[in-house]
Amino acid sequence: MNIIGIGGTDGSGKDTVGQLLAEKHGYLFLTVTDLLREEAKKRNLPMERQSYRQISAEWRRYHGMAVLIDYALQKFKSLKEKYQGLVVASLRHPAEADRIHRLGGEVVWVDADPRVRYDRITSRNRGTEDHITYEEFVAEEQAQMQHSGDQATLNLSSVRAKTDIFLTNNGNDIEKFKDAAEKALSGLLK
Repeated sequence: MNIIGIGGTDGSGKDTVGQLLAEKHGYLFLTVTDLLREEAKKRNLPMERQSYRQISAEWRRYHGMAVLIDYALQKFKSLKEKYQGLVVASLRHPAEADRIHRLGGEVVWVDADPRVRYDRITSRNRGTEDHITYEEFVAEEQAQMQHSGDQATLNLSSVRAKTDIFLTNNGNDIEKFKDAAEKALSGLLK
């Protein structure tokens, strides 16, 4: 099975890499953020990152630390004859990176300068989810970098430490970034 996990900071270009692998290489691209948005909507929770963090931690406590990867695998298994592989974004817990590695996959980390990323997310216009100040954005990111509370909470620093390939996306030319990403990932594409 060809599987790639994508981690990285908010607004760095993780979905761009996932979409590239889907469109050009036949991968099924699943974003756990969409799954968490659906659950927040079902629960009538605010559509914001805090709600998603709450849900993901809850699911990890009850279903295991790699539950979001397991969900993506279930979906892939029901559709696998249609795809060359599976790409999952966004890894936010070290157990998710470990699960990708145990499955023989690779973990990719996408990052960019915080100000560049902030400008990207605030221009998306996703309602209240992206309407925060730069200071709030930076504070939220710091909160995601280490476990806060129990081991089920986010820990991006540990995901980054388990990464196989690093991509930087500081520019505004999306095609140039896609070209650079494809070149960096060429060894993974079978």
